[in-house]
Parts: sequence; structure tokens; C-alpha cells
Amino acid sequence: MGSLSKDNREEVIQAWYMDNSDEDQRLPHHRDPKEFVSFEKLDEIGVLSWRLDADNYETDPELKKIREARGYTYTDFCEVCPEKLPNYEEKIKNFFEEHLHTDEEIRYCVAGSGYFDVRDRDEAWIRIWVKKGALIVLPAGIYHRFTLDSDNYIKAMRLFVGEPVWTPYNRPHDHLPARKQYVDAFVQKADVAGQAVDATA
Repeated sequence: MGSLSKDNREEVIQAWYMDNSDEDQRLPHHRDPKEFVSFEKLDEIGVLSWRLDADNYETDPELKKIREARGYTYTDFCEVCPEKLPNYEEKIKNFFEEHLHTDEEIRYCVAGSGYFDVRDRDEAWIRIWVKKGALIVLPAGIYHRFTLDSDNYIKAMRLFVGEPVWTPYNRPHDHLPARKQYVDAFVQKADVAGQAVDATA
């Protein structure tokens, strides 16, 4: 029965709080001692995730269900590695600039691995390590960044609602409606809940 309590996402997605070191962005950057982040905590800041069968993404009924439920009509693939991406080092530095999008960012890792870093409510960085089989959804308006890990390879399916939009708005872009909506939905909500508790204390 013990296996029921284990979340099958744990094998393809791990998250932890990052240290403040400016060493190579592709290193894990764990705090000392390590401070892991639960899937519940990721849910609280709007980050959703699934574990899927990456060997059968063309026919996977689970992926089909998610796409239908969330309206993801468009897909393509991107492969990020030194051999496939011209100006590789420069490009991954660009991906690592903190930014937001006005739409969700949906990435399904079908091979390789990489890091998505997101800000928590207190502005601390959480590093999310995705491996083959991980599907991750970052909500519109969340500040985040991406980098490969030291294996220097990921192949990801990108999913979109309607036409693809991948304009990054580098921080600060707090005036954008998507940012305001994110703050209202995931940051303020927590503050209000906290104040309600204080009021009764």
C-alpha cells in the first residue's frame, strides 16, 4: 500500500529553493541544507504538472485529455542543445533573463532535461527540474526563467491555446494585465488569507 502515497511525478519533476550563488546557471544551485518544494506548494503559486508517457506522445490518451480540457490546440517542438541551436551559449543566457508571458507557458519534456525557475510569493527562486515525461504549465504573468542543466540537452513539446505567442517581457513588467491578474489570483490571495488569520488572533 505504501506506493500509493508516492506521487509518480517525483521521478520526472523535482523542485527546490535555490541558493544565491552566481556559479554556472546549469548547476543545481541547492541551498545548504537542501530545501525541497512540494507539488502542493507549486500548485499554490499556480504551477501545474503531470507525468506522461513521453515514448508515446503521439497516441497518449492522457495528453489528449489534458489538451482537450485546457484548450491546447497548437503544438510544436523545440530542441535546445549546442549542436542544434546557433549561438547556443548566448541563447541560453537570454532564456535565463527573468521574464513573464501574457499566456501560459506549457512545456512537455519528451527527451533530456532542464530547469524552470519561478518566483515564490516572497520573491525567492524555486528551481523546477523537469525530465523526460514531465509536462509543466507556468501561469500567465509569473516571473520565471529557463536554463538547461549540465547535460545541455532538452527536447520539448510547446503547447498553446490558439496561435503561438512567445513574447518574453523581461522584468519589470508589473503593469501588464497578465501580471496584475497573476498577483491577484496567487499572491494577494495568500496575503488576504494571512490577514484573516491575524485578525482572529
